[in-house]
Amino acid sequence: MKNIYERTQMLLGADMLRKIQSKKVIVFGMGGVGSYAAEALIRAGIRNITMVDDDIVEPSDLNRMVAALRSTIGRKKIDVMEERLWDINPDVTVTKLDQRLDASSLAGFPLEDYDYIIDAIDELPEKILLIQAAVKARTSLISVMNTGNRFDPVKLRIGDIRKASVCTMAKNIRKELAGLGIKQQKVLFSIEEPHREEINEDEPGVSSSISFVPSAAGILVAAEAVKDLIFTVPGDKLLFGIKKPAERFRVE
Repeated sequence: MKNIYERTQMLLGADMLRKIQSKKVIVFGMGGVGSYAAEALIRAGIRNITMVDDDIVEPSDLNRMVAALRSTIGRKKIDVMEERLWDINPDVTVTKLDQRLDASSLAGFPLEDYDYIIDAIDELPEKILLIQAAVKARTSLISVMNTGNRFDPVKLRIGDIRKASVCTMAKNIRKELAGLGIKQQKVLFSIEEPHREEINEDEPGVSSSISFVPSAAGILVAAEAVKDLIFTVPGDKLLFGIKKPAERFRVE
């Protein structure tokens, strides 16, 4: 069997591929965004990944999650994703943390041991906790803002949180971060105004979703993570994840 990364090596070269393979990434949240991000990272060459999630696959997940199949309903998302990632590359190191991030569990995540953090958590307080912890650990992080109630993946953007003017979640997080003295944070956000046609009377607070928005978001944050990791020179800590990619890989 040929090397599964030969096409990636053709694109980036052997040195860049080795750099990707040497990195260690942690992904918080294995929902619609996080599951696609985790898979894209492994397919790109990341060999050491930690997944954090305590949830199970529900029937309502079938419209958007990598882990969601009829055969996996009721199973832990991280268990399904572990099997899937090993089926892609059996040589990868996959660590599963079956728990929820909160103030009490935060100390159990040694963020300083990782090269990059992807925040695909849904809850605002936990996102703020994670950003604070990443800043303290001096580990680069990209945080995913609300992709629910959106239809158009072309309107997804990556940039500093101050540019996320449409997203209510981003506005609230920005305000909290300012109070903590954190002025910059790389995020993925949508410039599309949120909307929905119907309300689920049984779950009125649940966001609407469609297959191609969270998946596109997951692919985008994985791509941004890889770009940040391979274009950071030794000794140059990519604080807050704010850094322009090399010219030949920049997408306008």
